[in-house]
Amino acid sequence: MNSQPPSEQAGPGGPAEESTPAGVVGARIRRYRKERGLTLRGLASRAGLSIGFLSQVERGISSIGLTALGSVAKALDHSVADFFDSGTSSPDSAATPLPRHFTLTRAETVTTQYVSGQQTYRMLSDRGPELVLEPMLVHIAPGGRRENAYGHSGEEFAYVISGELLYEVEGVEHRLCPGDSVHLRSSVPHQLYNDTDSVTTVVSVVTPRLF
Repeated sequence: MNSQPPSEQAGPGGPAEESTPAGVVGARIRRYRKERGLTLRGLASRAGLSIGFLSQVERGISSIGLTALGSVAKALDHSVADFFDSGTSSPDSAATPLPRHFTLTRAETVTTQYVSGQQTYRMLSDRGPELVLEPMLVHIAPGGRRENAYGHSGEEFAYVISGELLYEVEGVEHRLCPGDSVHLRSSVPHQLYNDTDSVTTVVSVVTPRLF
């Protein structure tokens, strides 16, 4: 672990380019952080993340998971959706108000989708004002950088549909294959990584809702 925090400068690679999904997210984190007059250290402290990791995310070197991004968004007083291009989401918005106690999503419904680095998140349900679960279909491409283990409020469940996934919980790695699942209190430090050469598809359910 580096003993000195990274510089506020973007480094040899320059600021994050908004031509890639990771670049879009990183550039917007940097922009919103600067608008609030926060240093990397200040944002890292508020979001519960490391300075080095946030620096890499801002430069588009590392991607950030939705739950960690949720903490960053809260610290910057923004919604998670603010960090993505409008073109990455395609909500099937209806004028009719949603019922408070349930939603119904058909297979043909165009649902919201977000791309962050190696991971593509497809929301599996519409917004329900009294519902707390966030169900998602997640496609995790191989490669990329491993994120730091991270804890946050709520619970997390992941079920592997295809491919394999390394899921680290409290420093212990568990290899998940199709049909395997993990369910944990999200305050426990955890992270996931696809170390294979093919895409892994997972059904993930987290609390609280991110959007």
